[in-house]
Amino acid sequence: MSARIIDGKALAETIKADVAGRVQSLKKTGIVPGLAVVLVGDDPASQVYVRNKAAACEKAGLHSRVIRLAADITEASLLDHVRTLNDDDAVHGILVQLPLPSHMNAARVIETIAAAKDVDGFHVSNAGLLMTGQPLFRPCTPYGIMKMLESEDVDLWGAEAVVVGASNIVGKPMAMLMLAKGATVTLCNSKTRDLGAHTRRADVLVVATGKPGIVKGDMIKPGAVVIDVGINRNAQGKLEGDVDFESACLVAGAITPVPGGVGPMTIAMLLVNTLEAAERSATLQPA
Repeated sequence: MSARIIDGKALAETIKADVAGRVQSLKKTGIVPGLAVVLVGDDPASQVYVRNKAAACEKAGLHSRVIRLAADITEASLLDHVRTLNDDDAVHGILVQLPLPSHMNAARVIETIAAAKDVDGFHVSNAGLLMTGQPLFRPCTPYGIMKMLESEDVDLWGAEAVVVGASNIVGKPMAMLMLAKGATVTLCNSKTRDLGAHTRRADVLVVATGKPGIVKGDMIKPGAVVIDVGINRNAQGKLEGDVDFESACLVAGAITPVPGGVGPMTIAMLLVNTLEAAERSATLQPA
């Protein structure tokens, strides 16, 4: 068996084209969707992510603003910057790029972002709304994965879904989104005994651990849909996922590549969340 490749890059371009059209409609009402990205320090990977997000915004017609702050800035000063953005009507979405320097409490910073502008979907209010099935914002990576499954006509109703990795950013919200679609979801973590016993049951397998090649082909159910969220750089400098792609392709029915799979979808859904925040603000404008 040779797995079908799920092209996240192509799907992301389709979504971004739809966003661009909706942005033009919104601009006719006098509102330009705006995203502010706060970057603390000079982490090379974070700089690349921020640059890509800003470029995607501009291409789709959104206004983007990057606030670059020194790594040694105090947490109090960072929180002041966030509060200023909360009060700025031209900013509809706020994203603080993670990770933050070790002297900062990331949870406290995220909770300072206004929930209505939390386009990452990490604020405790948005996490709670997601858990109760009434999401305001869906975290971008899980949201993008749901769109990929939708594009592949994957029916989650009654399906066995396994998520490897229980982070607040991907694993937990991913489980909630699939549960809402009727899947029976198993959420595995670093303490899980016999990981393969769980993954081999999965009709849909999502792997988000940050551990390259942790899932091999013999851990996959024949014909399963495999979503690889991992982005790791090997000794040769090449990007690879959390799934051993070559062996997985021999077993899976469909699989996302690394790169070109989940990554582009994450940025596309960030644009969707920012646009939706701006659209909601338009309904609140006085007549």
